[in-house]
Amino acid sequence: MNRLYIIGIGPGGTGAITGDAINALNDSELITAYTPYLDYVKDVVDLDEKSIFTSGMMKEIERCTHAVESAAKGITTSIISTGDAGLYGMAGPCYEIAEELGLIEKIEIIVVPGVSAVFAAAAELGAPLMHDTAIISLSDLLTPLELIKKRLKYAALGDFVIGIYNPRSKKRPDNLKMAIDIIAMHRNPKTPVGIVRNAGRAGTEIIITDLCSIDYESVDMLSLVIVGNTNTRIINGKIVTPRGYENK
Repeated sequence: MNRLYIIGIGPGGTGAITGDAINALNDSELITAYTPYLDYVKDVVDLDEKSIFTSGMMKEIERCTHAVESAAKGITTSIISTGDAGLYGMAGPCYEIAEELGLIEKIEIIVVPGVSAVFAAAAELGAPLMHDTAIISLSDLLTPLELIKKRLKYAALGDFVIGIYNPRSKKRPDNLKMAIDIIAMHRNPKTPVGIVRNAGRAGTEIIITDLCSIDYESVDMLSLVIVGNTNTRIINGKIVTPRGYENK
């Protein structure tokens, strides 16, 4: 069966690349990637022995199409996502494109999970995700802003811990404040908030603050923000959301 690996390589540090991801990369004849991602895997696979297809930002469909078509030709192919391939990654688009091209039954698609940025950030912060969690991207390139606002409102109403991707960019400088304002309508202003920049890779920066004290200028697209629920607290300088074991 023609094989396509869709590989989550973690947040960017070599230590977070799983053994399964390394095996899949080494099994591949062709590696497809957003150009900078090759730097993240160069120490775990000999790129000189592989065919390489890369493209720039906003070329996700091009990369997925090339990967699917290559696999259908009998070339063992991998396509790389940072974090987990099934969370804001390449897994979904590859399935959709394979179906659209009529190739879905001609290739074996293997999704290789990876360490997502939200888990890497959570580990740096302590244990903020110990209870039910909602993950929301503030990028409105693919999702209408009004729908993002709706999701934020109901995640806050449901008392979810909230992990926020793509919190603030030059084109969207006010989206994070908008999100925090929505959440703050349903949370104590002293609710712990963690901000991690470059989670799981070199140059990690960690800020622990609260809803009413966020320095928005310190947040960019390399940052991930985690907002605690009503029970989240600080223990020895770390953010912890109780699971409830002490109440059993």
